[in-house]
Amino acid sequence: MDEMKITFPGGIKVNADYKGFTIATDQPRDEGGDGTAPEPYDLFLASIGTCAGIYVLSFCRERDLDTEGLRLSLKAEKDEKTRLFTKVRLDIHLPPGFPEKYAKAVKRAAGLCTVKRSLADPPDFEVRVDR
Repeated sequence: MDEMKITFPGGIKVNADYKGFTIATDQPRDEGGDGTAPEPYDLFLASIGTCAGIYVLSFCRERDLDTEGLRLSLKAEKDEKTRLFTKVRLDIHLPPGFPEKYAKAVKRAAGLCTVKRSLADPPDFEVRVDR
């Protein structure tokens, strides 16, 4: 299991160091942060979109389909009381001339996203304190 190290570089910033990358997070100014990086939950949503994106891109590349103009957009609805998302919608915007025969298949490919599948069958979480 790869270890991710979580550090606190100042203010209310929280970073994750993983596989040679530093993933920075911050909070918006109106919540006491400096607004210098995405909020952690924004990265959570981005992981869903980018994961689906790699599956869509791979699908197209395996079939030599033109990806010029291909894009995905993600919209999330949030319950204001719980501050949890109640619905996440992912739209695949196919480029002009994309073969109609692949439309349903590319949608299925996006659904194979490992992040999405992990939410459907969540792991057990364990939080420990190490002294």
